[in-house]
Amino acid sequence: MDLTHLISQEQLIARAHEFKKIFFYRICGAGMGPAACLMKQAGYEVHGADSAFYPPMSTFLETTGIPLKKLDEVTPEYLKQFDLLVIGNSVGGKSDAARMLEQVGVPFTSFPSAIGSLVLKNKNVVGIAGTHGKTTTTYFLTQMLEFLKQDPGCLIGGIIEGRQPAYLGNKYFVIEADEYDSAYFHKISKFRLYEMKNMILTSLEFDHADIFASVEKIEDEFRDVMPKMKGSIIMNQEYPSIMKLSQEYSDKTDRWMLYGPGSVHGPKNIMTSQTGSTFQINWNGEDVTFTTNVVGEHNILNITSCALYLLKEGFKVSDVVASVKNLEMVKRRQEVRGKYKGMVVIDDFAHHPRAIKVTLDAIRARFKNKKVLTIFEPISATARSNVFQNEFRDALALSDKVIIARSNIKTTAIGKDDLDSDKLSREINEMGVPSASVDQLEVLRSQIDQFAEDNAVLLVLSNRTCLGLWESSFPKELEK
Repeated sequence: MDLTHLISQEQLIARAHEFKKIFFYRICGAGMGPAACLMKQAGYEVHGADSAFYPPMSTFLETTGIPLKKLDEVTPEYLKQFDLLVIGNSVGGKSDAARMLEQVGVPFTSFPSAIGSLVLKNKNVVGIAGTHGKTTTTYFLTQMLEFLKQDPGCLIGGIIEGRQPAYLGNKYFVIEADEYDSAYFHKISKFRLYEMKNMILTSLEFDHADIFASVEKIEDEFRDVMPKMKGSIIMNQEYPSIMKLSQEYSDKTDRWMLYGPGSVHGPKNIMTSQTGSTFQINWNGEDVTFTTNVVGEHNILNITSCALYLLKEGFKVSDVVASVKNLEMVKRRQEVRGKYKGMVVIDDFAHHPRAIKVTLDAIRARFKNKKVLTIFEPISATARSNVFQNEFRDALALSDKVIIARSNIKTTAIGKDDLDSDKLSREINEMGVPSASVDQLEVLRSQIDQFAEDNAVLLVLSNRTCLGLWESSFPKELEK
């Protein structure tokens, strides 16, 4: 590994005027594409390349006008025309591509460092961090600030109907502050490079077992940024790791605020129906009632964190109350896709035991008196491991029927064995919940038909394609 031309955050900021023409290598990454769009909006000439271009990222990139190439067209001579190379996290540290990029002679960095230094440095950045709810909460706060006529910038790590996932905006910038590492040469959480002024911390527990050996290692990433932040930190007190961090920096709590069902601020008195929810937040000693079209206690917690941040910023209570009435969701978050054999089909991203549980709770609240058939694809590095073997069992058993769409990819979780999907299914059966474990699309389709029943919900939990289900003929067979 030759890091001679790796440029530091401080150098990027000091030499910002020198970088006019920037190249994004592996531009189709979930963060790389939106980051490239932000750089272009900020006035830089941006180009990019990747091995293949597929929707939805290819569709998004087409709208930006960024010139694109295939990786096999990118040579060292071609790259020498650029002032800065931004290298995606999918480039392995031991790969030939890494050696080529290092030896071009052009300064290089990761996308979090690039946008933190060259785009976000002078913005009022609100980082939405935590194990769960980052994407949804980022979108919620963006919409609330738009309602308040603030023209916020944003970077949202999800696909949103009818809008770009990245926008430069004005004073406020809301960003999904991911704890995953940034690049093979930046083995630190992305949020450490975003120049955050404020943070909403929705949750904090063990995840990303392929790069973190323990939850304490994740806590260390937050220890790097929290004491340095000048603005507000809004934290969910229901998580022991968050309370540990809060107590470590108790001298700064005048700018920090706790929320959660057991906190002074709430939320409390949560009431949910099929069409929405009402809840209360205590602000300045008074209970303020909020009404929203959103359902699910986890989403009410997400809205509460945003509302508290805005109230702390000085926005009028009545305006903040009005800002939550009609909020849109990111795609693949409790997204109704249609009906199949009388069942409402819902696509959701949940891939952690707690996320599965709260999603099931929300589905039960939204579709009262309907049985829930859950399909779960454990596909992330952590989910494919046995880290949460028992926790997955207990969460999934809250369904009426369960199908495990098992991956045959070995886990990369540090020091862990693979998830035993057959054991998982067997133990769920022993708990009285019919369950099956499958590893092929055709068998999955057959099992869905076998378990199907009218007036139920088919809940598909996957952060990919669920054994190819969403890329098969299945979506076309759904009744709208």
